[in-house]
Amino acid sequence: MSLKCGIVGLPNVGKSTLFNCISSGKAQAANFPFCTIEPNLGITNVPDRRLDALSEICKPDRTIPATVEIVDIAGLVKGASKGEGLGNQFLANIRECDAILHVLRCFQDDNVVHVDGSVDPVRDKEVVDLELQIKDLETVELRISKTEKVAKLGDKEAKKTFELLKRYKAALEQGQNCRSVALLNEEEEHIAKGLFLLTNKPVMYVCNVDEASASKGNAYVEALRKAVAEENAEILVIAAKTESEIAEIEDFEERKMFLEDLGLQESGVVRLIQKAYRLLGLHTFFTIGSDECRAWTIRVGDKAPKAAGTIHTDFERGFIRAEVIKYEDFVALKSESACRAAGKLSTEGKDYTVQDGDIIHFLFNV
Repeated sequence: MSLKCGIVGLPNVGKSTLFNCISSGKAQAANFPFCTIEPNLGITNVPDRRLDALSEICKPDRTIPATVEIVDIAGLVKGASKGEGLGNQFLANIRECDAILHVLRCFQDDNVVHVDGSVDPVRDKEVVDLELQIKDLETVELRISKTEKVAKLGDKEAKKTFELLKRYKAALEQGQNCRSVALLNEEEEHIAKGLFLLTNKPVMYVCNVDEASASKGNAYVEALRKAVAEENAEILVIAAKTESEIAEIEDFEERKMFLEDLGLQESGVVRLIQKAYRLLGLHTFFTIGSDECRAWTIRVGDKAPKAAGTIHTDFERGFIRAEVIKYEDFVALKSESACRAAGKLSTEGKDYTVQDGDIIHFLFNV
């Protein structure tokens, strides 16, 4: 499943440092604008304590976690929508992503230059928003001119698209992102996805703070919270520089002590990866056995046959039924046979919506 999150923001806010922490790849990180030019793609494991618990019980030959793709995209500056800086490339790269991790600088450091000369995450957010809104407005106006003619001829689908485009145009002209426009039904959701608008992508604001602010945030973070209160967007506080130091610690106990000294139970990178996974609308089901325990990635809302197809297309094509055990029941009873005996194994058909954490055995015939 090739869904990916794009790390975006102004130059020098810590995007590449953060990317290096969460990715197996190594993006260049330095104290000057446009350090990242070509987008860097990293595929990282999604930490999941449930998979660890299942492996502890089953003791398989191998354990395979779910993964998520993260893209480090070149920094954006004012005028990007008109081609300033690396604007056109930036906008093209973000269009290819399914969700946005918007990194904002929320720390003071005279040794790290800011492209606008001062630290103000609210202003920085508005700079990026404006450039994306301008580009979206161009797209919407072009689509309106093409759709309006067809809508007036009586085409029902074109008319619905035209009405939604008008609402997007009104929002953009008021300085609002397209994601702020409420969609009325599933049909509008389908139309919206087909428009591929930049400001319609789900977003999480990542506040890059200094080490002292890693656990509680600071005044910059609070100012941003107030600014995005009506967006219904998530905010994550993380100290990218500190996370890079944590990533270098190989000993588990030493790393745990380091985190405790910072007042953290787990690293910010772990939380970021998990939240990025959910931001993409993904969740996990498991298959277990003595040979392998594995986490499989599906979209929230996928039915059992679709989930089976992530293992092999034959499983979906010849789907008969799914035998499902809830994670909590398996951990409590310790085996499939015990779950079956206790009536904790259910048989589900094609209409079953797979839940996060389900342990599933698929039966199929081709």
